[in-house]
This record gives sequence, C-alpha cells and structure tokens, in this order.
Amino acid sequence: MDLNNLTEEEWATFLSRQHDTELGVLKELNAYYEGEQPLSYMHPELLKEIGEQIRQVVINWPQLVVDAVEERLDVEGFRYPDSDSADDELWRIWQANGMDEKSQQAHVDAIAMKRSFLVVGTNAKDGSTPLVTAESPLQMYADFDPATREIRAALKRYNEIDPLTAAVRDRYATLYRPDSTVHFKSAGPGTWTVIDRDDHKVGEPLVAVLPNRGRLLVPGGQTEMKPVLPLSDAACKTATDLMVGAEFHALPRRAAFGFDEEDFVDVNGKQLSVWSRLAGRIWSTSKTRKEDGADVIQFPAADLRNFTDTIEALARIVAALAALPPNYLGLAADDAASADAIRSREARLIKRCERKQKPFGGGYERMNRLVMRILDGSWDPRLQRLETLWRDPATPTFAQKADATVKLVQADIIPVPQAREDLGYTAGQRARMAEMDQTAYQRAVGDDFSAGYGPKPPAEPAVPPAPSDPAPAG
Repeated sequence: MDLNNLTEEEWATFLSRQHDTELGVLKELNAYYEGEQPLSYMHPELLKEIGEQIRQVVINWPQLVVDAVEERLDVEGFRYPDSDSADDELWRIWQANGMDEKSQQAHVDAIAMKRSFLVVGTNAKDGSTPLVTAESPLQMYADFDPATREIRAALKRYNEIDPLTAAVRDRYATLYRPDSTVHFKSAGPGTWTVIDRDDHKVGEPLVAVLPNRGRLLVPGGQTEMKPVLPLSDAACKTATDLMVGAEFHALPRRAAFGFDEEDFVDVNGKQLSVWSRLAGRIWSTSKTRKEDGADVIQFPAADLRNFTDTIEALARIVAALAALPPNYLGLAADDAASADAIRSREARLIKRCERKQKPFGGGYERMNRLVMRILDGSWDPRLQRLETLWRDPATPTFAQKADATVKLVQADIIPVPQAREDLGYTAGQRARMAEMDQTAYQRAVGDDFSAGYGPKPPAEPAVPPAPSDPAPAG
C-alpha cells in the first residue's frame, strides 16, 4: 500500500485498522491501572471449580508505579528563549482550555498506556484562543513517518451514545493531515462519509504526542508498568491464596471420631447444620470416650507467614525496578528517617521524573508552536527554542528550599524574581509580588522616586551676574 497516494477516506480506514490491532493491548494496560486485571497463575480447571467461591485480592502496584511519577509532573508555564519569565499569552491559552487538569490526565494515560495526544484546532467562538484538547490512546492513533519519526497522519474515533439505551447511536472520526482536519461519520463497517473539514494549510498535522519511554525505533513509547506487571500478578495470586488459607486453615481444624451426624447438637439438643459444625460452634453429644470410643482432636493452625514473606519479597523487587522508595510499598527502610535518607531514597525516582519532563515538554512545545501558528498565521522562529517550565520533582521541605534560595539571592547568584520562580510561585503570584514591590518602593521614596537613580543630566553652566550700573556723578 502506497501511503502517499491514499485518499482521506482510505487514510481513515487504514488508521482505524492499525488502531484496532493495538486496542486490545491498550485496554489490558488500562485494566491493570484500574486494578481490574484477571487472576493469573491459577490453573484454569481449579479456577473453574472454585471460581465462584474466590474473590480476587488486587494489590495495585501498577497504579502506584504510574501515580508516583505523575504526582511529580506539574507544568508551571512556558518561556521564550529571550525572556527570563513565563509568557503570559501562552499561559492564558493553556488555562482557557483547562489544561491545568487535562495535562495531569494526559500524563496518567501516557505513563500507563504508552502515550497520549494533544490536539489543536480553531475556535469558532473565540478567534484569539485556539482550542487545545488532551486525547486518550484508547480513542486516538497516530502514524509516524519511518524516515523522520514525525506524525504524518492521526485519527481520533469516538461514539455518540444513546442516553436511554446506552447503545452506540453514531460513530464519528476526525482525520488529522498536514494541510487539513477532516471530520467523518461512519456509514457502515469500514465506510466513512465526510461531514466537515478545516483546510488550515499549516503544513503539519495539528497533533502533538506525549510519549512515555520512547525509543529510536519506538517513537510511540512504552508503558511504565511493563516491568512490574508479572510481579503484580504474582502478588495478587499470593494475596488471594492468603485469604483462602485464612478461610480454611488459619483457624485450628478439628477431627471427630466415633460420631454420627445426628450426634452434633447444640446445648439445647438441637441438631447443628453442616456449616455450623465447620464454623466451630459449640458441639454437644452424649457419647463418651470410654464407652463409645468417641474422641475429638485439634490440629495446629496453619502459619500464613510464607504468604506475607513472599509478598514482601515481590515488593522489594518492584521497588528496585520502578525506582520507588521502600516506604511507598509499605516496607520498613533500614536507615533512619532523616532528611538525607529521604533524599537518598528518592534520588532515582526524581531522576526518572526529570527524564519524563523532556519528551513531555517537547510535546507541549510543539502544541504551542501550532497554537501560535493558528493565532498569528505564520511560524515564529523563537518558538523553536521554547522552554516548558516544570515544578521541581524533588520533595525538600519548604523551609530547606527557602533557606537555600535566600542564600543564593544574598550571594548575588540569582535575582529575586528567579528565587520566587524557584520557590514554586505561579506566574500570576509573581506578577502580583512585582506590583507590590513597585508600590512599596514608590511609597518609600515618593512619587519622584526615579530622580535619584539612573544617569544624571549634565549640569547647566552658571550664569555670571550682570555688572551693576555705575553710580551717577554728583
């Protein structure tokens, strides 16, 4: 198939089929993140025999691995290369599209399901604010050019659901190509009808990707959960076995000899049911050991520590693979809980979060280039060096960070505005602080506060006094 000569309908059909081949894996990864994966490591015949009597215990380590990284990824602004502060216009568009919360959702989907997408479009209601949305890989698929590894086409599919029957009413799709965005409605299996289009002539698809753990030959990324999925399955199976053991073996087991079924009665002489006897309620009988040979013995209770030891061993492996501090998995650390020990435990996790900021930041920078291209009608070369500002993923106490920042300001290493940015204040907060500084300065030196600062005007030459007229002769 020559992809360069495909029609728009053929592109939609091709991308739909490619997406369908990956959709099963993506749904499985989503199930692991939500803790809805099936029980593993149990023989199918055994599971069939006792499946209705067992409820799976889920130890959701995959979600922990994803959330531990995502919780440290917060976008704080975007900065041009010739500026020392975040750009107000880019931040306005970001907030107008609700990307504060949508970016967090995009990070979760990308880390759990390999990637997520950012889509840019024109805004019919407000021409000064292009639309930006975050999209799930469960609904969207992109085709990467093998020569450049850039997106050459992308497709988003979504359904209209009937609110009364919860059945799919209509199927829609949007195709993103370099010069146009085309909207389709399904006319049947594999058949699409164009219902709207936007011939923007930008020259690039209005799509940016947020890849997780992308590689040279895997530009679409990989899931962060992959190393821990087998360990999570093993932990869930072990925890389920623990509960089965607790049900049948944790309490002391009894064996009765020389009894008939009707001999099991309560203190009032009423016969006990089978479940009552299994639960160990009070047994009463008239038979004796000497005359009837009746006897009851008790076995020692089962020790369930082998299950907990196994789960702890698996947790330590997960901590090593996922760069998680031991306390994240409920493990007791060997060192004391000092500040240096906390930083040491989190060093690999912090570095892993910083590694996520680079590719994710690249996606946001491409998004902003597309936004400004739609807004201005031309490409701004400064946007090629745009920088995404991230909150520090480390977790020092605020007092420690403030103390270090004050020392840097006092040593004239950084200015006060940079110190405020390092301390995590938002662009709006920093702007209000600057206004407060200006107001306080004017109040301190008066309205003519600039007179004593800056270059001085040259002094005017002194004018000699006019000679006095001689006194008239008498």
